[in-house]
Amino acid sequence: MILTLSTEQEQFATVLHTMLTEADIPTVAQRWAADDPSPGQLVWRQLADLGVTGLAVPTRWGGLAAHPADIVVACEELGHHALPGPVAESIAAIPTLLTALGDDALCETWLPRLATGELVGTLTVPPHVPYATDADVAALVLRAGAQTLRLGVPGARLRSVDDTRRLTEVIDGALLADGPAVGSAVAHALDAGALACAAQLLGAGHALLEASVRYAGQRTQFGRPVGQFQAVKHMLADVAIGLEFARPLLFAAAVALADQPPTAARDVSAAKVACADAARRAARTALQVHGAIGYARESGLDSWLTRIWALVRAWGTQSWHRGRIMAAVTDGGRT
Repeated sequence: MILTLSTEQEQFATVLHTMLTEADIPTVAQRWAADDPSPGQLVWRQLADLGVTGLAVPTRWGGLAAHPADIVVACEELGHHALPGPVAESIAAIPTLLTALGDDALCETWLPRLATGELVGTLTVPPHVPYATDADVAALVLRAGAQTLRLGVPGARLRSVDDTRRLTEVIDGALLADGPAVGSAVAHALDAGALACAAQLLGAGHALLEASVRYAGQRTQFGRPVGQFQAVKHMLADVAIGLEFARPLLFAAAVALADQPPTAARDVSAAKVACADAARRAARTALQVHGAIGYARESGLDSWLTRIWALVRAWGTQSWHRGRIMAAVTDGGRT
């Protein structure tokens, strides 16, 4: 169990935080939502320079072969800043999928370019990931099935509750691989994507908690900051507790993905459920603390609110993940 971050992980998170703060991600996100991804693509190149895009790529293909906990650290920081783009897909799921598949030709074609940031990838894994995120800026679009892996052909654009998550229908393209090995690789990729999604939710939840605490010290009622009222203190404390209780489950799932015990899938689902519930509470409380201004774009909350609402249902719904946990419990701890 990872209870505290290592010195290297703390330094990594600090460097990422500094870079993303200087990049002015809220402005980047607005441009991304307005179909101008160029500032966001520049940030993604900066992430590549820091090694983020190669965390899940084996060293053989130019990556860092990092522990899943390192990927969690990175994705939590990316979620904290609400970075637009296919984070879970390109940084975690696709490298995991191609590595687990073990096809040297596919790995050699795509993994080095993912690691260096030369390209960004996205994928669909129906029914859990039915639409591709940001397929219009991704040079690699994959469509994974139960036992097939194909190149994806972007189709119609769809609206998301989060304007920066540009969803696209994907139809089947050229067949890349098929057979039982694909099914196993897709399962690993789904868990990697769900873990990265959970980390982003935790980061976004913390960002909203910080914003709520700041605003509670500024907004006044009856001549006093609302943060001095016990009811508001308790609401914010409940959010903080929920986020901190979710963190151990998140890192336990990261360890499970590295060690691959029989309970790995269950642990990932537990992390996704806990982080999603905690982030959703943070979103609800942020709106309550901010009042009517919280619904306006001027509040600056919308980037995190809509991201949380979208990610709660991404990479497997809460019902599906709870079902996996129940199945594991009733099967003696196995998934």
